[in-house]
This record gives sequence, structure tokens and C-alpha cells, in this order.
Amino acid sequence: MNIVVFGLSISSAWGNGHATLLRGLFRALNAQGHQIHFFERDAPYYASHRDATAFAFAKLHLYSGWNENLECARHALADADVGIVTSYCPDGAAACELVLGSHLERTIFYDMDTPVTLSRLERGESIAYVPPGGLEEFDLVLSYTGGRALEQLRARLGARRVATLYGWVDPDVYYRVPAVAQFAADLSYLGTYSSERENTLEELLIRPARHLSERQFLIGGAMYPNPQAWPANVRHFDHVSPEEHRTFYSSSPVTLNVTRGSMAAMGYCPSGRLFEAAACGTAVLSDWWEGLDTFFVLGEEILISTSSADVISTLARDRSFLIETGARARQRTLDCHTAAIRAQRLLDLIDSPRDESIQAGARSLVSRET
Repeated sequence: MNIVVFGLSISSAWGNGHATLLRGLFRALNAQGHQIHFFERDAPYYASHRDATAFAFAKLHLYSGWNENLECARHALADADVGIVTSYCPDGAAACELVLGSHLERTIFYDMDTPVTLSRLERGESIAYVPPGGLEEFDLVLSYTGGRALEQLRARLGARRVATLYGWVDPDVYYRVPAVAQFAADLSYLGTYSSERENTLEELLIRPARHLSERQFLIGGAMYPNPQAWPANVRHFDHVSPEEHRTFYSSSPVTLNVTRGSMAAMGYCPSGRLFEAAACGTAVLSDWWEGLDTFFVLGEEILISTSSADVISTLARDRSFLIETGARARQRTLDCHTAAIRAQRLLDLIDSPRDESIQAGARSLVSRET
């Protein structure tokens, strides 16, 4: 198939979790013979932090303004089978209108930030990447988050068919490598700053660092407002390039997974970072959210922490236990959470769109009642 996608950015992973995810998905789709065209506005922020300008598995179309891009986008869609618009696409509403007005076998909206979308709706805010009339006209709406989010996409945005496309990892990119001194730490965390994660990060990393002055902690990610206020044993890298991610994870026995508050409240919200760390064979210490146990076996493939005391206790565990936990997490990830597996699910949904919101609602009800 010929698939045309309008999204945020795949040329820069700086402060952008979409990039590594979509690169892995597109690589997996291309390996099966499908052609991918990705349209990305050439935004100054990403242009100044760009780590790729061309890809063997997808045709990247950079454009400066929507009107200048319109003819090229129309031409690509004229030869396409599937049109997809993702959340946070800078020209989302216009791209949705163009996709929905084209003669395509399937039209898809993929919300990679569903809890953010729904939170903004709850506050009465406008959402630039969603059409004014909602999502009813799309053949299928995909959600990065499951559970109750699926019901709300139908109820709040009029989606007719909603299904999950959870996060994933590309095992050709993420795997165990030798540790390096640059990223050596007892506990690491990789993630862009978010006010929704700030309190949890404080509790699960900064506070343990203050108590364990002999231990080393590491944070990688952009836009943190005041890293100089952290304890001296917390090192910070403003940016860790995608090529360095596997070395980052492989250089610590445990890495932390922290979920945005709005996502944790919805549940069923595994981040791409969670699978990337696991694919590197590193033990993952995660905050808890509903549905986490459907992706990994608790206590065997993933470790859960709700307080700084939990983190301190984990860091005191025998190193062999952490190594075994990481190995089991890696095997589960390779078996269930790769880009190739998600690509096949996407193809199945394109071939036969279906609504999973009713089943998701039933699962959530059972979970609440038990």
C-alpha cells in the first residue's frame, strides 16, 4: 500500500517522543513492501535540533507553510491508499480536511496523545489538530491509550470506530550494548520535562538521590526548568540522541519510567520509552497505572514503585535480581511489543476497521468492580 501520514516530526527527536516511535513503525511497514510518505512542517525548533533529513524507509516531505505544501500533499494523496493524521500535527485541521476530501481506501486519525486531547476538551480548550466537527468522518480513530480513553473518543469527539495502537519498540535499534562511563548510574531516567511528571520524578528520583548521596543518578531530557537545584549526585544531559538511547539504558542496572498524570489517570498507557528500556535488557522501575499488568508481569518483568522508599529498596536489591528482571522484560518485549507486531496490527485494522470501545468499557467496569 501507499500510506501518507501528516504528523509532528520524524526529523527531530529533540523533546519529541513521536519521532522514534514513527521511525520504527515506518521501517516495519516498509519492510513488508509498503510505501510511506510523511509530511512535516519545517518548524524552527525541530530544524535547529534535527538528527535526520532522509530515511530509507519513508519519504520525508518538509514544508515551510501549508499553502506551499498543498499541491504536493494533494499529489501524494491522489496515489495513496491510506491517509493518516496524527495528534500534534501543526496543520492538523487542514490535513484532516484534505485527507477526508481525498478518494482513499481508508482515512485514519491517530491520537498519540489521547489523555492530553481529552484533558483539553474537559477544560474547554480548543485543539488545533482536531477538526472543528470532531472525528466522526474518519473510517478509524486509533488511540495510543486504551481503557476509558476509547469510550471518551466516541463520546466527546464522535469517533465511529476506535481501536488501540499501543507503543512499541524497534529491536533493530534498541538492544543491549556495553555500558559506558558517560551514562553510568545506579538509576537513570530518560524523558523530556513535563509538569505532569514533575512531582513523580521528584518523589522517585530526586528525593532518593538526596537520601543516597553515595549513589549516582542520571536524567536525560530537554526543557527542565531548574536542574541546577538537583542534588550533586544527579547528573543531567539536556539531550540524548536516538543513537545513544540504547547505551544510555544499558549503562545503568535500573531505569525509571514516569507516566504523565493525565495518562496514568486513564490507564492502559505504556510509553515507547518503557518498551525501549526493556528491549535493552535493563530492569524498569515504573509508577503504577491501571492495565500495566497486561503488558508485563509485575515483580518478574517490571518493578513498581509508589514512593521514594520503594526506590531505595529496589536499589538495595542484589544485582543478579535486576539482571534477571531486565532479561525477562526484554523477552516479553520481543514477543509482544515490537514495531513489527504493531505494524501488523495497523495493517489488520486498515483491512478490517472495528470498534473496540465497547469491549474496553467492559474491561474497565470489571476492573473497577473487582
